[in-house]
Amino acid sequence: MKVQAYLAFNGNCQEALNFYGELFNADVKNKETYEDKKIDVPSSYRSKLQHAELKGKGVHFMAYDAAPDTPINNGNQIHMSVDLNDKDEAEDVFNNLAESGITHHTFREREWGYFGRCTDKYGINWMVNCNS
Repeated sequence: MKVQAYLAFNGNCQEALNFYGELFNADVKNKETYEDKKIDVPSSYRSKLQHAELKGKGVHFMAYDAAPDTPINNGNQIHMSVDLNDKDEAEDVFNNLAESGITHHTFREREWGYFGRCTDKYGINWMVNCNS
């Protein structure tokens, strides 16, 4: 069994995947746009991503730009969880994700290790853990 996150965006999926790819040293793969799809979307939306995947060492999730008639609501239905073994690297990842976003729990030592929770500038919720 394999469980993955599938993130929905409002037209800025490529921008978000570029940001995450740089942060996590991962590549955007399997990109498909709405260009040749038989889906009723405006011509200005045809270049948006209907499907893409971000893949790297320890990173693999899928994402897309929801069609304009599909409402996207920021909420707490999903959190992406990142587990790292190096405290400095974990703190750096957390700080990059939290920049221009909202910090809910500052990255600091907890009972189980180091932890921080934030919502990034794209409205995605993140939990960053480090047990060293």
